[in-house]
Amino acid sequence: MAPLGGVPGLVLLFSGKRKSGKDFVTEALQSRLGADVCAVLRLSGPLKEQYAQEHGLDFQRLLDASTYKEAYRRDMIRWGEEKRRADPGFFCRKIVEGVCQPVWLVSDTRRVSDIQWFQEAYGDVTQTVRVVATEESRQQRGWVFTPVPADPPGGCPYYHPHCQMRTAHATSQGA
Repeated sequence: MAPLGGVPGLVLLFSGKRKSGKDFVTEALQSRLGADVCAVLRLSGPLKEQYAQEHGLDFQRLLDASTYKEAYRRDMIRWGEEKRRADPGFFCRKIVEGVCQPVWLVSDTRRVSDIQWFQEAYGDVTQTVRVVATEESRQQRGWVFTPVPADPPGGCPYYHPHCQMRTAHATSQGA
């Protein structure tokens, strides 16, 4: 059963490595379709917001690429995985609450459990999109290899093998 919110006509779940251009691509699509037709949804937003609330932290500072966020990254990942183990749809439900546009672009789908949740909730209108960029392009956008593990225990399936669509975003624009 679909959660509260509108019933979408299309749900695109975007995945890709850090700085591959996921946000750029989803924002460009929203710009072309219009905000009244298309909503960009981010799973990391409610995760960071809830984590900040429960830990007395500055939510806005957790949203940017700062040393503040990096200081809490490991614990935030651990905490998020605990939430997902207890309730795999916890963050997915939060981002769709009250969304009424017919097209949903989820810009940061990182886990198979998130893909499964959307597929179970919305069925055939759910499609996956993989955004790829060269390492050189990613570095031009500010990507630097960080040894801090962003993966949950057992690894993070960033490279979901069953994406229905694939887009290459190799310009130096976007993030």
